[in-house]
Amino acid sequence: MFYVVLLAMVAAFLALRLYSVLGKRTGHEQQPLPRAAEDRPAAIPVTARTIDATPEVREPANRNIEPRAEAGLRSIVAGEQGFDVNQFLGGAQAAYRMTLEAFWSGDEKALAELAEPDVAHAFGEAIAARREAGETLENRLVSIERAVIADASLEGREARITVRFDADIAAVTRDADGTVIAGSLTDAVETHDVWTFARTLKSRDPNWRLADTDEE
Repeated sequence: MFYVVLLAMVAAFLALRLYSVLGKRTGHEQQPLPRAAEDRPAAIPVTARTIDATPEVREPANRNIEPRAEAGLRSIVAGEQGFDVNQFLGGAQAAYRMTLEAFWSGDEKALAELAEPDVAHAFGEAIAARREAGETLENRLVSIERAVIADASLEGREARITVRFDADIAAVTRDADGTVIAGSLTDAVETHDVWTFARTLKSRDPNWRLADTDEE
Protein backbone atom coordinates (compact mmCIF):
# COMPACT_ATOMS: atom_id res chain seq x y z
CA MET A 1 0.00 0.00 0.00
CA PHE A 2 2.88 2.25 0.87
CA TYR A 3 4.54 1.63 -2.54
CA VAL A 4 1.28 2.51 -4.39
CA VAL A 5 1.05 5.85 -2.62
CA LEU A 6 4.72 6.54 -3.31
CA LEU A 7 4.34 5.84 -7.04
CA ALA A 8 1.30 8.12 -7.19
CA MET A 9 3.25 10.94 -5.59
CA VAL A 10 6.15 10.49 -8.05
CA ALA A 11 3.74 10.51 -11.02
CA ALA A 12 2.08 13.70 -9.75
CA PHE A 13 5.46 15.35 -9.31
CA LEU A 14 6.54 14.47 -12.85
CA ALA A 15 3.25 15.72 -14.29
CA LEU A 16 3.65 19.04 -12.46
CA ARG A 17 7.19 19.50 -13.80
CA LEU A 18 6.09 18.67 -17.34
CA TYR A 19 3.29 21.23 -17.17
CA SER A 20 5.59 23.91 -15.86
CA VAL A 21 7.93 23.36 -18.82
CA LEU A 22 5.28 23.13 -21.56
CA GLY A 23 3.33 26.06 -20.21
CA LYS A 24 6.25 28.54 -20.62
CA ARG A 25 7.80 30.19 -23.77
CA THR A 26 11.52 29.60 -23.87
CA GLY A 27 12.31 31.65 -26.99
CA HIS A 28 13.02 28.52 -29.00
CA GLU A 29 9.47 27.95 -30.18
CA GLN A 30 8.95 27.50 -33.92
CA GLN A 31 8.39 30.81 -35.73
CA PRO A 32 5.29 31.17 -37.95
CA LEU A 33 5.86 29.88 -41.43
CA PRO A 34 6.14 32.58 -44.16
CA ARG A 35 3.03 32.88 -46.27
CA ALA A 36 3.01 31.77 -49.82
CA ALA A 37 3.11 34.57 -52.41
CA GLU A 38 -0.54 34.08 -53.34
CA ASP A 39 -1.54 34.41 -49.67
CA ARG A 40 0.21 37.73 -49.16
CA PRO A 41 -1.81 40.95 -49.50
CA ALA A 42 -1.21 42.54 -52.87
CA ALA A 43 1.20 45.43 -52.78
CA ILE A 44 -0.33 48.82 -53.58
CA PRO A 45 1.42 50.23 -56.64
CA VAL A 46 3.08 53.57 -56.05
CA THR A 47 2.53 56.07 -58.80
CA ALA A 48 5.29 58.58 -59.19
CA ARG A 49 4.03 62.15 -58.91
CA THR A 50 4.99 64.44 -61.70
CA ILE A 51 4.95 68.22 -61.74
CA ASP A 52 2.84 69.58 -64.55
CA ALA A 53 5.00 71.75 -66.73
CA THR A 54 3.54 75.20 -67.21
CA PRO A 55 2.81 75.69 -70.93
CA GLU A 56 4.58 78.51 -72.64
CA VAL A 57 2.36 81.54 -72.80
CA ARG A 58 2.76 83.61 -75.91
CA GLU A 59 1.20 86.99 -76.31
CA PRO A 60 -1.19 86.81 -79.24
CA ALA A 61 -0.53 89.08 -82.17
CA ASN A 62 -2.64 92.21 -82.24
CA ARG A 63 -5.41 91.45 -84.70
CA ASN A 64 -6.11 95.16 -85.15
CA ILE A 65 -2.73 95.77 -86.79
CA GLU A 66 -1.76 94.51 -90.21
CA PRO A 67 1.89 93.40 -90.61
CA ARG A 68 2.86 96.18 -92.99
CA ALA A 69 1.88 98.78 -90.36
CA GLU A 70 4.10 97.42 -87.58
CA ALA A 71 7.35 99.11 -88.60
CA GLY A 72 5.68 102.49 -88.96
CA LEU A 73 3.95 102.16 -85.60
CA ARG A 74 7.26 101.32 -83.93
CA SER A 75 8.73 104.49 -85.39
CA ILE A 76 5.77 106.51 -84.10
CA VAL A 77 6.10 105.02 -80.62
CA ALA A 78 9.83 105.81 -80.63
CA GLY A 79 9.07 109.37 -81.73
CA GLU A 80 6.42 109.89 -79.05
CA GLN A 81 6.49 107.36 -76.24
CA GLY A 82 3.06 108.31 -74.95
CA PHE A 83 1.44 106.92 -78.10
CA ASP A 84 -0.92 104.00 -77.43
CA VAL A 85 -2.35 101.88 -80.26
CA ASN A 86 -5.59 100.92 -78.49
CA GLN A 87 -6.23 104.50 -77.44
CA PHE A 88 -5.62 105.68 -80.98
CA LEU A 89 -8.04 103.12 -82.43
CA GLY A 90 -10.71 104.17 -79.95
CA GLY A 91 -10.22 107.81 -80.94
CA ALA A 92 -10.22 106.91 -84.64
CA GLN A 93 -13.59 105.19 -84.33
CA ALA A 94 -15.03 108.20 -82.50
CA ALA A 95 -13.63 110.51 -85.18
CA TYR A 96 -15.11 108.28 -87.90
CA ARG A 97 -18.56 108.57 -86.37
CA MET A 98 -18.35 112.33 -85.72
CA THR A 99 -17.00 113.08 -89.21
CA LEU A 100 -19.75 111.11 -90.94
CA GLU A 101 -22.46 112.71 -88.84
CA ALA A 102 -21.03 116.19 -89.47
CA PHE A 103 -20.94 115.56 -93.22
CA TRP A 104 -24.46 114.12 -93.32
CA SER A 105 -25.87 117.09 -91.39
CA GLY A 106 -23.80 119.65 -93.32
CA ASP A 107 -21.85 120.87 -90.27
CA GLU A 108 -18.83 122.40 -92.00
CA LYS A 109 -17.51 123.96 -88.80
CA ALA A 110 -17.19 120.56 -87.14
CA LEU A 111 -15.55 119.15 -90.27
CA ALA A 112 -12.92 121.91 -90.19
CA GLU A 113 -11.91 120.73 -86.70
CA LEU A 114 -11.89 117.03 -87.58
CA ALA A 115 -10.14 117.06 -90.98
CA GLU A 116 -7.16 118.61 -92.70
CA PRO A 117 -8.03 121.74 -94.73
CA ASP A 118 -8.04 120.05 -98.15
CA VAL A 119 -10.27 117.20 -96.91
CA ALA A 120 -12.61 119.62 -95.13
CA HIS A 121 -12.80 121.65 -98.33
CA ALA A 122 -13.79 118.55 -100.34
CA PHE A 123 -16.51 117.77 -97.81
CA GLY A 124 -17.70 121.39 -98.08
CA GLU A 125 -18.02 121.17 -101.85
CA ALA A 126 -20.09 117.99 -101.59
CA ILE A 127 -22.34 119.63 -99.01
CA ALA A 128 -22.79 122.68 -101.23
CA ALA A 129 -23.73 120.51 -104.21
CA ARG A 130 -26.23 118.66 -102.12
CA ARG A 131 -27.84 121.86 -100.91
CA GLU A 132 -28.03 123.23 -104.43
CA ALA A 133 -29.87 120.09 -105.52
CA GLY A 134 -32.23 120.46 -102.57
CA GLU A 135 -31.27 117.06 -101.22
CA THR A 136 -30.90 116.03 -97.60
CA LEU A 137 -29.38 112.95 -96.00
CA GLU A 138 -30.90 110.92 -93.21
CA ASN A 139 -28.03 108.52 -92.70
CA ARG A 140 -27.28 106.58 -89.56
CA LEU A 141 -24.14 104.72 -88.53
CA VAL A 142 -25.57 101.46 -87.21
CA SER A 143 -22.30 99.89 -86.05
CA ILE A 144 -18.56 99.76 -86.58
CA GLU A 145 -17.85 96.09 -87.00
CA ARG A 146 -14.09 96.41 -87.15
CA ALA A 147 -11.32 98.99 -87.19
CA VAL A 148 -7.87 97.85 -88.33
CA ILE A 149 -4.64 99.78 -88.72
CA ALA A 150 -3.67 98.98 -92.30
CA ASP A 151 -0.56 101.15 -92.63
CA ALA A 152 1.57 103.64 -90.71
CA SER A 153 4.52 105.89 -91.49
CA LEU A 154 6.65 108.63 -89.99
CA GLU A 155 8.54 111.25 -91.98
CA GLY A 156 10.39 113.61 -89.72
CA ARG A 157 7.76 114.44 -87.12
CA GLU A 158 4.80 113.95 -89.47
CA ALA A 159 2.98 110.72 -88.62
CA ARG A 160 0.29 109.12 -90.75
CA ILE A 161 -1.84 106.12 -89.81
CA THR A 162 -4.30 104.46 -92.18
CA VAL A 163 -7.34 102.73 -90.67
CA ARG A 164 -9.78 100.45 -92.46
CA PHE A 165 -13.32 100.66 -91.09
CA ASP A 166 -15.89 97.94 -91.69
CA ALA A 167 -19.25 99.45 -90.79
CA ASP A 168 -22.98 99.10 -91.31
CA ILE A 169 -24.71 102.30 -92.42
CA ALA A 170 -28.39 102.94 -93.02
CA ALA A 171 -28.65 105.69 -95.66
CA VAL A 172 -31.58 107.67 -97.05
CA THR A 173 -31.52 110.58 -99.49
CA ARG A 174 -34.57 112.85 -99.81
CA ASP A 175 -35.31 115.45 -102.45
CA ALA A 176 -36.60 118.99 -101.87
CA ASP A 177 -40.14 117.64 -101.40
CA GLY A 178 -39.00 115.14 -98.75
CA THR A 179 -39.47 112.17 -101.02
CA VAL A 180 -37.04 109.31 -100.59
CA ILE A 181 -35.02 109.05 -103.78
CA ALA A 182 -32.34 106.62 -102.58
CA GLY A 183 -31.61 104.23 -99.74
CA SER A 184 -33.60 102.85 -96.83
CA LEU A 185 -33.42 103.29 -93.06
CA THR A 186 -34.48 99.70 -92.51
CA ASP A 187 -31.67 98.10 -94.53
CA ALA A 188 -28.10 98.73 -93.41
CA VAL A 189 -25.41 98.67 -96.07
CA GLU A 190 -21.96 97.21 -95.46
CA THR A 191 -19.40 99.94 -95.93
CA HIS A 192 -15.60 99.62 -96.13
CA ASP A 193 -13.80 102.93 -95.74
CA VAL A 194 -10.04 103.51 -95.66
CA TRP A 195 -9.17 106.71 -93.82
CA THR A 196 -5.75 108.15 -93.10
CA PHE A 197 -5.17 110.27 -90.01
CA ALA A 198 -2.21 112.62 -89.60
CA ARG A 199 -0.54 114.43 -86.74
CA THR A 200 2.72 116.24 -85.96
CA LEU A 201 4.39 114.37 -83.12
CA LYS A 202 5.32 116.24 -79.93
CA SER A 203 3.08 119.14 -80.91
CA ARG A 204 0.77 120.81 -78.42
CA ASP A 205 -2.26 119.64 -80.34
CA PRO A 206 -2.96 116.01 -79.35
CA ASN A 207 -5.63 115.48 -82.01
CA TRP A 208 -5.23 113.36 -85.12
CA ARG A 209 -7.01 114.80 -88.14
CA LEU A 210 -8.44 113.13 -91.20
CA ALA A 211 -5.95 113.55 -94.05
CA ASP A 212 -7.32 111.25 -96.74
CA THR A 213 -10.38 109.11 -97.50
CA ASP A 214 -10.91 106.15 -99.75
CA GLU A 215 -13.23 103.17 -100.16
CA GLU A 216 -12.65 99.47 -100.75
